[in-house]
Amino acid sequence: MTTATNTTAQPWLRRLWQRRPAPRAWLASLTLPALGIALFLALWQVLAPQVQTSLGAFPGPASVWEQAGQLWQEHQAEQARADQFVAMQEQRNARILAKNPDAETRIRPYPGAPTFIDQIVTSLITVLTGFALATLIAVPLGIVIGLNQRVAAACNPLIQLFKPVSPLAWLPLVTLVVSATYVSDDPMFAKSFVTSVVTVTLCSLWPTLINTATGVGQVDDDLVNVSRVLRLPFLTHVRKVVLPAAIPMIFSGLRVSLGIAWMVLIAAEMLAQNPGLGKFVWDEFQNGSSDSLSRIMVAVLTIGAIGFLLDRLMLTLQKGVSWNA
Repeated sequence: MTTATNTTAQPWLRRLWQRRPAPRAWLASLTLPALGIALFLALWQVLAPQVQTSLGAFPGPASVWEQAGQLWQEHQAEQARADQFVAMQEQRNARILAKNPDAETRIRPYPGAPTFIDQIVTSLITVLTGFALATLIAVPLGIVIGLNQRVAAACNPLIQLFKPVSPLAWLPLVTLVVSATYVSDDPMFAKSFVTSVVTVTLCSLWPTLINTATGVGQVDDDLVNVSRVLRLPFLTHVRKVVLPAAIPMIFSGLRVSLGIAWMVLIAAEMLAQNPGLGKFVWDEFQNGSSDSLSRIMVAVLTIGAIGFLLDRLMLTLQKGVSWNA
């Protein structure tokens, strides 16, 4: 009985082993990236002191790492002060209510300057909002363009005209338009936030729009013919036939759009002095202290790391909804 069981299990174990990556390939997938990073850090450490700027020598990895820790400590200290500020107001309000239960009390927001971590959160919220708005515009419009050749012919000149426009050109126009139209005594969002979101949307929707239209236009004719034979309603045809076939192309466009959105946002924040990582970089550049270069390098590495993580997140989402990603 034992021999039969072992014999039956051997093919299953063999198939399981074959699915595992080869030890050499697995080792290379770990060692080669680590080697590349180590080589980059070594070259950075050696070459950085050779570059002298008006603020001193270009910072090496050790200085940048030290400033990263310093920025984190500053964030923790600022959070502690904010908590203390709120606690003091709560104690004051408790004393007021003890004397007069009908008294009106409120908690004022902490007036301190945003920290580096706060700037990261602000930039992420802004870029995701602009990217989501661009997606809501680009995907439906791309589907319509892909399904109708006349609409495609009408829209193509406009797409080719506006696609290469730089955010540096859009930003002044968007700022003026938002200032003139977004007028309210109690606005839901700050004008700086709206300006950044609209700029990101205008610059990042084109890859998704073009890829969606291309993917929809390349749907297999057999699938289209089956849909016609079944006389599927338009929305059902789009949902059951068009979108599943175009998903890979749509997500390719979304990945490119998200990367563009992140780059555009940093530039917009620097130029318009809107809250976020771009403003942090510009403020440190204007500060001109001995630590400014190291802090700017921390921001640069953070921007790159966040861009990489956003791309990996979109790739993971693509693999989750597409069978051939």
